Amino acid sequence: MKKTICIFIGLIFSPFALCADLATGKNLSAQCSACHGKDGLSRHPETPNLAGLSSLYIEKVLVDYQKGARHDRRMTIIANALSKPQIKDLAAWYSAFEVTAKAPDI
Repeated sequence: MKKTICIFIGLIFSPFALCADLATGKNLSAQCSACHGKDGLSRHPETPNLAGLSSLYIEKVLVDYQKGARHDRRMTIIANALSKPQIKDLAAWYSAFEVTAKAPDI
């Protein structure tokens, strides 16, 4: 049953990944690197990491900046300059990073 559910979820979300162009996303990420880091790992404590985030989450956040649901002067300017396909490409690029985490030893 779990395998069937996983396959079904994969089929539902696979078109999102197939529509995006990683090379274009990588090129677009140059404008993000000053704050979010070249590899999507921010060097600034107040700026979030983008590497490894869900592409759907990144897309939603950028659209929220475009619609005014989120507010940040710099991000609103950047988001408003992006088309829907560019948002998909950028989100696919950052979601393609594999990020590992290590739990603290306590």
